[in-house]
Amino acid sequence: MTEIVTTDESADFVKDITKMSVDFDRWYTDVVRKAELADYTPVRGTMVIRPYGYALWENIQRAFDDMIKASGHENWYFPLLIPEELLQKEADHVEGFTPQVAWVTEAGGSKLEQRLAIRPTSETIIGTLIRRYIQSHRDLPKLTNQWCNVVRWEMRTRLFLRTAEFLWQEGHTFHATAAEAQEETDRILGYYRDLAQDWLAMPVLTGMKSRSETFPGAVHTKSIEALMRDGLALQAGTSHYFGQNFSRAYDISFSNERNERELCYSTSWGISTRLIGGLIMAHGDDAGLIMPPRIAPIQVVVVPIFRDADSRRIVEAFIETWQQAVEARGIRLRVDWSPDRPGEKFNLWELKGAPLRLDVGPRDVDARQVTLVDRLTRERRPIPSLALAERLPAELERFQRELYQRALDFREQNTVVVNSLAELVAHFKEKTGIVWAPWCESEECEARIAEETGGVHTRNFDPDAYVEGSCLVCGRPAKRWVAFARAY
Repeated sequence: MTEIVTTDESADFVKDITKMSVDFDRWYTDVVRKAELADYTPVRGTMVIRPYGYALWENIQRAFDDMIKASGHENWYFPLLIPEELLQKEADHVEGFTPQVAWVTEAGGSKLEQRLAIRPTSETIIGTLIRRYIQSHRDLPKLTNQWCNVVRWEMRTRLFLRTAEFLWQEGHTFHATAAEAQEETDRILGYYRDLAQDWLAMPVLTGMKSRSETFPGAVHTKSIEALMRDGLALQAGTSHYFGQNFSRAYDISFSNERNERELCYSTSWGISTRLIGGLIMAHGDDAGLIMPPRIAPIQVVVVPIFRDADSRRIVEAFIETWQQAVEARGIRLRVDWSPDRPGEKFNLWELKGAPLRLDVGPRDVDARQVTLVDRLTRERRPIPSLALAERLPAELERFQRELYQRALDFREQNTVVVNSLAELVAHFKEKTGIVWAPWCESEECEARIAEETGGVHTRNFDPDAYVEGSCLVCGRPAKRWVAFARAY
């Protein structure tokens, strides 16, 4: 049965944004709701994504979809409901998801003969169906992806970051050789890195997850990890190599060139609306959002300033002389003709994070210029109206670079190196951020670190990096140079 909740929190209206320095968690929720990205719903742990938030997701989706289609991937759609018998075929996978699976037990007024899981992920149903379409080595590689919703019955939820239902893409690919599948895992990891850094202006660490952090049923998992402005890390995307594990469980095989049956090697990989949460926390400030121009729903907002109908007509006619030329350059521009006062509009678009604002009043019309206001620096500069179509694309690219550099500088300022468990514990008693340390790769040492630090975990590591020295916990020779952090 669906759980319905009604709370004061879900009904109230956010009047003021809590300052980051006072309560980062509350600041985050205030920004998400007041900027009209998302809100609570009557169903526990779920959210409504409002148009501004969904437009942001569409831009992220479009950027990544273009990447994977250029390398031969195709979008499919697979069922939402998964029969229990299919889920049970891959024991490690099921064990990892059992606490989060929501089940359908009756429909049409009758109990079902077999429970149906609402997909927490789709490996099991995709594996069962895809084998119909793989018979020969000529059918490989099979490069599939779907954009959909999934349900994971989380006990503690936060808008975008961790919700019971969320939107994502999940790629599932099938290959003739282990080498091809592992190349695919790395290729997608590279796409995720490019999406985060080039589009979201969010620097990330790319690398391998520890054994205990590996996706259930995978041989290994690789991830991108970003640092938020409260010093906590966010896993922003994962790419998994399954070897033949799922193919063995679901009998996904092909006839090789020697006409012998052989199991496929497979991968899966995913990003979700969690990226929106990461974007907010990586770039926001006390005034609200700061949108990276490449994925901002509105890149440039125009605020007309006028006192009466005559001055409005003058300002409007002036805007019309250059608006079409600007939009022809592919710039997402909005003119805010709402009845609010100019100061209220300034605050609104600062909150919503529009990268550039153009203020246009009668004096600007007389000077044949606009006043450009930069959301990142708040610098005000006059720009001739005839130069706007040429200047604004360059201004947006500059903004994108500076926003990325700001985030990169923040990460570097909050990254340290330690060589002992005592140093690691001391650091996380007082600070957050990323801490690099040598590690022997044992799960026992990893578990001890988490226990003594109160929840600090490995994030990822470069599997090919050279490392010397001793494990920070046990003193045995180190095998990995690994990043530690508290994380969402």
